[in-house]
Amino acid sequence: MFNKKFNLLKEATEYGFMPYMETYILDGKKRPIVVIFPGGGYGMVSEREAERIAMAYNAAGFHAAVVYYCVEPHTHPLPIQNAANAVAMLRENAEKWNIDTDKVIVCGFSAGGHLAASLSALWNDSEIFSEHEIELAMHKPNAQILSYPVITSGEFAHKDSFKNLTGTDDESNHLWSSLSLERRITDIIPPTFLWHTYEDICVPVENTLMYAAGLRRVGVPFELHIFEKGEHGLSRVSDELIWSKRKFEREYPWLSLSVDWLNQLF
Repeated sequence: MFNKKFNLLKEATEYGFMPYMETYILDGKKRPIVVIFPGGGYGMVSEREAERIAMAYNAAGFHAAVVYYCVEPHTHPLPIQNAANAVAMLRENAEKWNIDTDKVIVCGFSAGGHLAASLSALWNDSEIFSEHEIELAMHKPNAQILSYPVITSGEFAHKDSFKNLTGTDDESNHLWSSLSLERRITDIIPPTFLWHTYEDICVPVENTLMYAAGLRRVGVPFELHIFEKGEHGLSRVSDELIWSKRKFEREYPWLSLSVDWLNQLF
């Protein structure tokens, strides 16, 4: 395995942070790659949704990478620019790392789901990427996997995510509206796998439901799984990941379902 960290900016930000990507590149043949954006409300990057997810996709035969993107006090557009730089870097090194450039999958959790979905919707936005020196298509995801994603800044918003991303708690600010992703759904978005839990009170399931409905309206194919039980931030459920003392008596096979979906898609 080729496991290495790569900086995503030429210089650290004004706050002294250097966003980076860690690769988990398997040996041997050319493969698809899953690019993982952990959650954390744009206030931190959660380790629960990082390496363990990369290793799980490795075990299923996929290359993987984890992106440690800019969070608060950094604001939009830095996170999406970090995400785009990561995807472009993977494509630029595709021959050396045996990556199939037509099978680049973004995979986001919670606020990381918002970031993945933002890149899927806005990869060709010339204003956001005005200073990028590479072709916009280098940023384009070929598929996306969204796990309990933050989508809307409206009634069912996870408001802290939007406050951190925009740098303001003023809900009338134009960024709150423009970064509410149910408003940005077009047919340039790639095929999508979504999952959520009905009981999620942190990021309500309506985020996923309204996004799926929007994909349906524009003809983007998707697969959707809603599990009744379960709190926010399940990642891959295990004892050390459960935030409460509640016992989970069922499995959440979202990852194996996503692998089946990807294998069918590609």
